[in-house]
Amino acid sequence: MSARVTTTVAELRELLDSGQPPVLLDVRWALGDPHGRDHYEAAHIPGAVYVDLDRELAGPPSPEGGRHPLPDLADLQASARSWGLSEGRPVVVYDDLGNTAAARAWWLLRWAGVPEVTLLDGALGVWRAAGLPLEPSPGATEPDAETPGPDAPEPGDIVLRPGGLPVTDADGAAQLAVTGLLLDARAGERYRGEQEPVDPRAGHIPGAVSAPTGENLAADGTFLPPEELRKRFEDRGAGDAAGIGVYCGSGVTAAHQIAALAIAGFDATLFPGSWSAWSADPARPAATGSLPS
Repeated sequence: MSARVTTTVAELRELLDSGQPPVLLDVRWALGDPHGRDHYEAAHIPGAVYVDLDRELAGPPSPEGGRHPLPDLADLQASARSWGLSEGRPVVVYDDLGNTAAARAWWLLRWAGVPEVTLLDGALGVWRAAGLPLEPSPGATEPDAETPGPDAPEPGDIVLRPGGLPVTDADGAAQLAVTGLLLDARAGERYRGEQEPVDPRAGHIPGAVSAPTGENLAADGTFLPPEELRKRFEDRGAGDAAGIGVYCGSGVTAAHQIAALAIAGFDATLFPGSWSAWSADPARPAATGSLPS
């Protein structure tokens, strides 16, 4: 993966002031917080378009597909056009959680063949810390309203083509844990099986290595420098792995891990169903403890 992964706050400010600003997407989402749109409408970076992760960046949940399966391509294309995406226009994505949610949009658009998609490094927190302007939404509309809100962008004409980034299923993830490196991006206590607040069973995929997503970030929410990320993943076996796969709870924060791996110079495959799909299948084994087993 050679494309650039991040855009700095200074770079975004310059782009927004230019005659050809990027499409700016606000993906405010957090597990257990259903009020992303409210947060966006209260204050967002000027010109940003709200993206609903549950509705627009995922298909309907199921035991087989997990809590956030990949959306249907036609649905994703319709959403992307409604955000204003057009051929050749760059996209910058952010959230208010260190890009751990926004990375889902970054990954999906890269998977769907959009070449110039970056994450705002440090997300909304760094923009806010720099004292840069935020604006409220001039009017709220329901997500499925027939008429666009007053801040809706001009519809785009993007044509999405899947296959830009690799994906795997449960069998492929199990194989990567044996023949390559399978990283578990969840918090350590969930990997170890000490707690499981959301999914059917506790534990991890046998052979997977713990690599919590939060450890990709510095204290200010920006990604660690490339050399530090590279050492982090090399310490977990990435340097000589035949292939690298990543999963999390439902395929959201795993996308952030893939972004961090890309910054470090590693390509990686996403298991979209992640633990939510694996643990829903009673035939799939669950390991516990601090070491791969």
